[in-house]
Amino acid sequence: MTAVRTAHTFELTGAELAAVRALLDDAFDGDFSDEDWDHTMGGVHAIVVDGDDVIAHGSLVQRRMLHDGRALRTGYVEAVAVRADRRRQGHGSAVMAALEHVLRHGGYELGALGASDEAVPLYRGRGWQLWRGPSAVLAPTGIERTPEEDGCVYVMPVAGVRLDLDAEITCDWRPGDVW
Repeated sequence: MTAVRTAHTFELTGAELAAVRALLDDAFDGDFSDEDWDHTMGGVHAIVVDGDDVIAHGSLVQRRMLHDGRALRTGYVEAVAVRADRRRQGHGSAVMAALEHVLRHGGYELGALGASDEAVPLYRGRGWQLWRGPSAVLAPTGIERTPEEDGCVYVMPVAGVRLDLDAEITCDWRPGDVW
């Protein structure tokens, strides 16, 4: 297993960011937009490199989630990907372990992510819990339901935060995919 490096966006070189973007474009079969890329920036990245090649990546960015009358400081997992020929070798788990370490020790109250169907076993196996309740976004016009995201949101409480997984959870607004 190769080592995982964690670094804030500002610590990554232009070449490293270009390599990460290329990995994400490839891993998401060209369905990784500029807005998705923007969502990946400004937090802590976990990167696995083999030689000069970035083979796995994930990032943890700060967001706010509204739940039960509270705004929770949330570490939101973005852009988790492993190069196709290196999957099922523990690199995704290594990336998640590094991000979860930051989540537990970085002052967050909650971890959250939007999971694709193929990634669910990874997240569930690491203790992430499915949010069973409705999802929403705090849009410029107010709270709007996001029913297409129901059943895709996973959370990890931090520091003893109590959650009602059957109640509504609302994410903060951002351009593009809000979850």
